[in-house]
Amino acid sequence: FGRVGLVPPGERTRTQQEITDWLNKKLSKMPDARTIASQEQTISGGGSGARNALPVQYVIQNQNFEKIRQVLPGFFDEVSKSTVFQGTDVNLKFTKPELRVVTDRDRARDLGVSVADIAQTLQLYYSGGRMDYFLMNGKQYDVIAQVDRANRDQPLDLKSIYVRSSRGNLVQLDNVVKVTESSAPPSIFHFNRYKSATLQAGLAPGKTISDGINEMDRIAKKYLDPTFSTDLSGPSRDFSESSSSIFFAFGFALVLIYLVLAAQFESFIDPFIVMLTVPLAIAGAFLSLWLFDQSFNIFSQIGIITLVGLVTKNGILIVEFANQRMEHGLSKYDAIIEAATSRLRPILMTSLAVVLGVVPIAFALGAGAQSRVSLGIVIMGGMLFSLVLTLYVIPTMYLIMAPKTHRDPDVEPDEENVELKPVESH
Repeated sequence: FGRVGLVPPGERTRTQQEITDWLNKKLSKMPDARTIASQEQTISGGGSGARNALPVQYVIQNQNFEKIRQVLPGFFDEVSKSTVFQGTDVNLKFTKPELRVVTDRDRARDLGVSVADIAQTLQLYYSGGRMDYFLMNGKQYDVIAQVDRANRDQPLDLKSIYVRSSRGNLVQLDNVVKVTESSAPPSIFHFNRYKSATLQAGLAPGKTISDGINEMDRIAKKYLDPTFSTDLSGPSRDFSESSSSIFFAFGFALVLIYLVLAAQFESFIDPFIVMLTVPLAIAGAFLSLWLFDQSFNIFSQIGIITLVGLVTKNGILIVEFANQRMEHGLSKYDAIIEAATSRLRPILMTSLAVVLGVVPIAFALGAGAQSRVSLGIVIMGGMLFSLVLTLYVIPTMYLIMAPKTHRDPDVEPDEENVELKPVESH
């Protein structure tokens, strides 16, 4: 690994992402080396090397290692050619040379050589096993049987090895064995107790981790049979777990706010009207992400959860004030119109205060702020979108759903709002 530090954003004209993309284009022109430029992960749940890991990490698993060996080259080649990824790697590399020695049993039987003698001869020549020991000057020394390295480095060295047959003759070893050259990985990896291979990939400009995982799933369906299983690791696993829990957190926030409002309003209808601001804010958040070409990541998920509490404040101001005006004798229509009009200023002040507060985040002001842009974009877009529509949707739904009367017996009606009817004389 090589680490390159950048000068502060104010002293350079390109962003970190632009520099990474430029480096990958340059490095891709080096055919004799596999080089990948990647950015450190802003949020990492792994160990010391997790921050340097590529964002997409896809694990293929099988109990039969030979099946992994067969499908991995095609799978990796397809990943390397995909336009979703930029820079790929795999941890399972078959770079260790290996000789496979298989006994020709028919030939050995004809020459009177047993398989056990062949195995014992190979063990004596190559294993370096402990045969005995001796004592010298009060110290114990092991006796290790092994051929010198210079005589056992090449496959042709097998011609110099002889094994004694049952007839007492010396038979050249390569006459009774077949030798094939192959390659093997320096180590075999396991994931959840299964033999595995982990493919890593960087993301092309404009692509998200979700796009990368979906592309890996597509390739897996093409190359893997039902005996394989797949999993995620590193940043991809963190993203998948956070994405699955976001729905629970979002739903829990909605239920909690609804129950608190129901207790405060002493009604199940008014909290529901207030909660109608949430879909408006969510729509504005996703629209803003699309307009500013931002991804739906962990920061935007945090922003959406935050929006649930921020935007309901606008609905509370309108509905609570309308209820108070109805308690003083106003009709439902007059009460909601007056509430929307008189609460406009507080709604504008509080909403704009929140929007202006996240401007530095949304515009990536400061070092390291680029990764948190989506958080500011979500809050800004959601607040502004719901601010405009809340003034129309909440009064409309209040007229439709709220009860016609909302009188408090302890509150006297406003005299100026009480309509006097003439009394008929008989």
